[in-house]
Amino acid sequence: TQELPDNIHDLVKSGVSINACSLRQIATFGEALPGAPIGLRFNPGLGSGATNRTNVGGPASSFGIWHEHLEEAKALVARYELKVFRIHTHIGSGSDPEVWKRASALSLRIAAEFPSVTHFNMGGGFKVARMEGERATRLQEIGPPIAGLLEEFSREHGRELHMEIEPGTYLMANAGAVLSRVQDVVTTSADGYTFLKLDCGMTEVLRPSLYGSQHPISILQEVPSGNSQPAIVVGHCCESGDILTPAEGDPEALLPRELPVSQPGDLAVISDTGAYCSAMSATNYNSFPQAAEVLLHPDRSFSLIRRRQTLEQIVQNELDTGL
Repeated sequence: TQELPDNIHDLVKSGVSINACSLRQIATFGEALPGAPIGLRFNPGLGSGATNRTNVGGPASSFGIWHEHLEEAKALVARYELKVFRIHTHIGSGSDPEVWKRASALSLRIAAEFPSVTHFNMGGGFKVARMEGERATRLQEIGPPIAGLLEEFSREHGRELHMEIEPGTYLMANAGAVLSRVQDVVTTSADGYTFLKLDCGMTEVLRPSLYGSQHPISILQEVPSGNSQPAIVVGHCCESGDILTPAEGDPEALLPRELPVSQPGDLAVISDTGAYCSAMSATNYNSFPQAAEVLLHPDRSFSLIRRRQTLEQIVQNELDTGL
């Protein structure tokens, strides 16, 4: 994490293992818990992401201990007699197997510097193909080369490492959808755009505004219009960045989608929102409440798993100063 928790003692006592992501975090952890087990996250010097905003490795990334600071990290570990049991790295959400292999090799060289290391964590970031033409990470391509590197490490150093991965997005991204309604349709000049305004937006799906990410969008109509038009889909926030159809990888640019000619009241389904949507929302932006969440069971029945937030819940922590 970028921010080391204040309650380190309680977390470690409860069984939570902590990865230090900077030299200062190693020192802070060591002062609080000398001699304790610790994981170290390193920046191996390269990253992999579809855009700079999803690239969390290399010299332009603040995540992890820069690999050239290895000796300083080792000195801090020795000073506080810490037991480094995990080397962790996370380079982004790219799909190039060669980058994954290079990052693994660089990280294993770091692991070799700590004889106490038993766990090797490559993080997550396995890219999911949401749109036609996108290239997903193929675990079948990146797995065997990394397995080979681990076997080579074991032969060379006489110890096997327990490999960990964090595939949350890969498992969940296609498992959710946001159901909304078209609440307005507006047009600008002849050289402008048609905008479909939804009753959801960056408060539920922040990825397009943040990354220029693409999500499939379907318009459902009781009576199909039979015609289509290029349209920009936007959210309900008073924010020009609340765009659901930006250009790929460029949240500053607009990219119209060919969608059915729509009317207020039509349903709009934003697909593949099972990851980095509910958990990464612009919660209460413009005082919009958190949306309700519904679980679809295998038998096609539904359960409400989160109620829609109320105004009282939004303001419950505000204090009356008497002014």
